[in-house]
Amino acid sequence: MFSEAHTHLHTVRDLLRFAVSQFNKAGLHSGHGSATAYDEAAYLILKTLYLPLDQLEPFLDARVTATECKQVLAILERRVHERIPAAYLTHEAWLGEFSFYVDERVIIPRSFIAELLQTQLSPWIGDPDQVTSALDLCTGSGCLAILMAHAFANAQIDAADISVDALAVAHKNVEDYGLQDRISLIESDLFSALQGKRYDLIISNPPYVNAESMAQLPQEYRHEPENALASGADGLDATRQILQHAARHLTEDGILIVEIGHNRDALELAFPQLPFTWLETSSGDEFVFLLQQSQLSRGKS
Repeated sequence: MFSEAHTHLHTVRDLLRFAVSQFNKAGLHSGHGSATAYDEAAYLILKTLYLPLDQLEPFLDARVTATECKQVLAILERRVHERIPAAYLTHEAWLGEFSFYVDERVIIPRSFIAELLQTQLSPWIGDPDQVTSALDLCTGSGCLAILMAHAFANAQIDAADISVDALAVAHKNVEDYGLQDRISLIESDLFSALQGKRYDLIISNPPYVNAESMAQLPQEYRHEPENALASGADGLDATRQILQHAARHLTEDGILIVEIGHNRDALELAFPQLPFTWLETSSGDEFVFLLQQSQLSRGKS
């Protein structure tokens, strides 16, 4: 199908129709940024043709050269046959208005914490200028650390991850945003390399996929680092460690914010003594919790 398609496809509209048909036929999973086959097809075509990502309509009837057509088809074919997520094909992922370099050394950024940072964590942080130290634990590509740097102008930020490969990607993103003086990248297994450090704010989007869900993941997710997804039988192995040690790494008025996927019920059952505050996101209030330093300290006593 792909090998002969270039002789019949002449415009961006033709390519878009073909791509959507092939994506739907293949039953691709769209869980890495694009909600539909149409959105993902449009993105891949516009990106490959170096066209503005927010201006499809003016170019729909523009004719493409034979070389351009073959380039687009090559990307579409890889998406269909290899099930490689679009972000890895283009080495680009978006959180809101921020774009980040990604490759298969890191999971593709997708976090409800990103949307919470757009409001500077109001009302939980009354004065963003008073946040002078912050930690992004399990930073991956460094995306949340970079968003924190924009949200809290006075903060010095540590971005920690166990993966040296992930930190190499984060280094590129930090450099791309010119934040080398404000974001320090640290190789650390959770808090292990952060002894003695305290922060006004700790955020984390740790591994949280349970064993049952890992066994059923669509093929697209198999391209992502397993250690950035899997977190034991119930998905809470990393979160347990974070809750055990976070209090000693927070300032007196510090707060902890953690994303845990679909594990709210399991978490509340495992830690009935902790008064979790569940933060409202675009998909509901089940995915991100907040705890204050004092609450964590009391919960351990």
